[in-house]
Amino acid sequence: MAVETGRQEKEIVVEVNGRQQRRAVEPRLLLSDFLRHELGLTGTHVGCEHGVCGACTVLMDGQAVRSCLIFAVQAHQRSLTTVEGLEAPAGRQLHPLQEAFREKHGLQCGFCTPGILMTLVPFLQENPRPAKEEIRRLLSGHLCRCTGYLKIVEAVQEYVAGSGREARSGDGA
Repeated sequence: MAVETGRQEKEIVVEVNGRQQRRAVEPRLLLSDFLRHELGLTGTHVGCEHGVCGACTVLMDGQAVRSCLIFAVQAHQRSLTTVEGLEAPAGRQLHPLQEAFREKHGLQCGFCTPGILMTLVPFLQENPRPAKEEIRRLLSGHLCRCTGYLKIVEAVQEYVAGSGREARSGDGA
């Protein structure tokens, strides 16, 4: 005699870091849990599970989203990029933004770093020369347990400078 589990699953197809993934998932499965537990992409961290800390930030169709606030089924037929999917230029192992974090000690303990990176990537594409205050405002949506925001701001400025871009004058850098 079969036991009724009450579990209903829905098949989803998503592109994650350039690879198509097809899985049957429960409708209540969070995208963050899907990425971590179903796909093994543990770079997406789960901190507060309320969308406040930003550790779970990934890109959905190029936009930063909090994966703990989205169900995996909502990502059906969408494109996702996690920190594992940050592409490094040929011959490099890290994305230049990751290298800047390493150089300026912006990594701290590293728990919040993936989410911050995934928020910064689209921000810097739209705003390639951010002022220091703009960087700080962006970071206000992330909670760094190490409170190392200064080093993170410096890392972003290093990345901007290294990209052949200059910070706006008068930004107090």
